[in-house]
Amino acid sequence: MKIKISNPYYHILFWLVVVTILTLVFGRSWGSGLKAFYFISLLLPVVMGTSYFFNYYLVPEFLLKKKFVWFALYFFYTLIISLYLQMLVLTFAFVYLANFSWNGMDPNSADTILLAFVMYSIVFVGSFLVMMQQLAERQREIEYFKEEKEKMEKPFLELVSNRQLVRIPYEDIIYIESLSDYIRVHSAKQGKITSKVKISTLDEKLPEQFLRIHRSFIVNTVKITRFNANEVDLNGTQLNIGRSYKQQVSIYLKQ
Repeated sequence: MKIKISNPYYHILFWLVVVTILTLVFGRSWGSGLKAFYFISLLLPVVMGTSYFFNYYLVPEFLLKKKFVWFALYFFYTLIISLYLQMLVLTFAFVYLANFSWNGMDPNSADTILLAFVMYSIVFVGSFLVMMQQLAERQREIEYFKEEKEKMEKPFLELVSNRQLVRIPYEDIIYIESLSDYIRVHSAKQGKITSKVKISTLDEKLPEQFLRIHRSFIVNTVKITRFNANEVDLNGTQLNIGRSYKQQVSIYLKQ
């Protein structure tokens, strides 16, 4: 299982909160919020690097695959390297922020054990948030597959056409065309069937084998014989791919 959070705003918000909280906490002992901010800014790359390496490499590659010995070994190496980098930050702060004076150093910032505790607290909080996000994504996937299963249990599209209930098997549908508030279903066996329903409403009800390629077209991907970046061919019928749909169509058809 690969852990991934795709939304970059989640990361930005998380680190802004971390910087703000640490600046406020260390600002009291530094006696200067600006110096505390400079110190946290120096320490932040170490904390970020440790957090991302732990949560996006060690956990998915070793812990979740039950390679506990390797996980413990690499975690130990990570701890040593992160503490070494932390000492470099302290040295830099001693030179440039405290002007070679220990009296000018924040006593909390000079406490390597406290800094290590703070750093790994952030790492584990990030790990917890990643896991919570992952659980939410898994729940959404489960709901999606349940919906798909329910759709496929009824293997036909049910519409009202000319005041009559019409059932069109999914396997017979070639494509669906939008006519403003109406749609026209092009079926291999039943021909063209018109019904008063919006294509956007229909798009949500159809199973995954149907793909919207244009604001006016939904196609049965099983019927596609050829395609390129601009159009799909449905056994001799060419339909244009809408500009705003090109990326998702390309990703879907190249799977």
